[in-house]
Amino acid sequence: MGLDPGLRRLALGTLLAAYPGPVPPDWAVDLLADGLAGHTLFGTNIHDPAQVAASTAALRAGRPDVIVAIDEEGGDVTRLAHATGSPYPGNAALGAVDDPDLTRQVYAAIGAELAALGITVDLAPTVDVNTADENPVIGTRSFGADPKRVAVHSAAAVAGLQSTGVAACAKHFPGHGATVADSHHELPTVDVPPAVLRERDLPPFAAVVDAGVRAVMTAHIRVPALTADGPATFSRAVLHDLLRVEYGFTGAIITDALEMKGAVLAAGGVGPGAVRALAAGADLLCIGARVDAGLVESVAAEVVAAIADGRLARARVEEAAGRTATLAAATGAADAPPPAVDGLGYAAALRAVRVEGDLTRDTAPLVVQVHATSTIAEGRVPWGLGPHLAAGVEQARAVAGETDPEQLRRLAGDRAVVLVGRHLHRLPGARELVEALAATHRVVVVEMGWPGAWRPAGARAFVATHGASHANGRAAAEVLGLTA
Repeated sequence: MGLDPGLRRLALGTLLAAYPGPVPPDWAVDLLADGLAGHTLFGTNIHDPAQVAASTAALRAGRPDVIVAIDEEGGDVTRLAHATGSPYPGNAALGAVDDPDLTRQVYAAIGAELAALGITVDLAPTVDVNTADENPVIGTRSFGADPKRVAVHSAAAVAGLQSTGVAACAKHFPGHGATVADSHHELPTVDVPPAVLRERDLPPFAAVVDAGVRAVMTAHIRVPALTADGPATFSRAVLHDLLRVEYGFTGAIITDALEMKGAVLAAGGVGPGAVRALAAGADLLCIGARVDAGLVESVAAEVVAAIADGRLARARVEEAAGRTATLAAATGAADAPPPAVDGLGYAAALRAVRVEGDLTRDTAPLVVQVHATSTIAEGRVPWGLGPHLAAGVEQARAVAGETDPEQLRRLAGDRAVVLVGRHLHRLPGARELVEALAATHRVVVVEMGWPGAWRPAGARAFVATHGASHANGRAAAEVLGLTA
């Protein structure tokens, strides 16, 4: 016996799916006609602007009020510019500049680009307060480590995005900034009392609620005082009591991807996770990136079964679908488009560069880029100084823990070395590599990740870009005098 059509449609109205490739397959459009809330676009869906616009038009043919979402944070997390790197600096750079109007301008520019392509919800900004230098998943995605500064810039980012008719989704509630584990791979724990959350992690969420943010994304983190052994995504104490009641949020609560191990291991599968998230108070369930029609149908069937067996109240699912429909209807009502500002992102990135020490040199240096892996959130996006270097500036690559410093010494000869890395303070073998080179050569370190407290012994200078976007790379090369 098939699913009750009314209940299936209701369940589909709470699901945010995805599809492979640059062209929406028939099933992705057909499910929209059947009631699916929408799709998230990932890098594999993005080739060029004309193609993206055609894709969103095809989705809108399935249902005019489809939600088309994307993770376009600027900085290190970009989908539109995944092939080259973002032309905008990310949150850490904007926080370092500390000009809220600039933050609003940058997010308005991002929003205008999304709106022109038919994208309606940006799964941004990240409003987590990055208080852990070792945080492997937030870092430069955060406006900083100070709750007040993060709150001001979070509100400015929301205002900029939503001025273009694109809904903002602040993430990751109740705060992912103090974790030292990546929820894509495991369930991180933040073992602090609620009072610490209210003082350290929650002020930016209060600020974006006051700014009228249309959506908030949950975190797959465990806060024992509130969530017991499960993630916040499945916690009614977090989603209803804290976010809805205490902070007064009335918009849509969107889950982080339910395929992430921080959620799926806790729930025993994406379908059971969907049921638990809805029961906790979530409205729109992000299934993940690896989605096909079978997965969507199985999740919808799990929700329908939960209504039938009493695990879920039908009224709760109706409420969730209603909030999701309200989110869909609220997008597209833009103010006047923001005036285009040529080079806005590059100028902003240049303002974010911080130099400690002496950059004086006599000849062109050897530029050494230290290999760094990417998080799932970032994806494999090009980074570094390479695209911006003047002709004749030699570049080499090194792998921390594997490359022999003596090999780099021989290559450098009597030249200075500019060593470029991401999160060098927590990359195994990187500290030793840097300090071994600095013992014999003039070394300038360019940190394009989160600039922790560590500074390399013996280095002539330490340059922090506060991000690794295309704009950050160009800014660093310019400050170092290495551009053409």
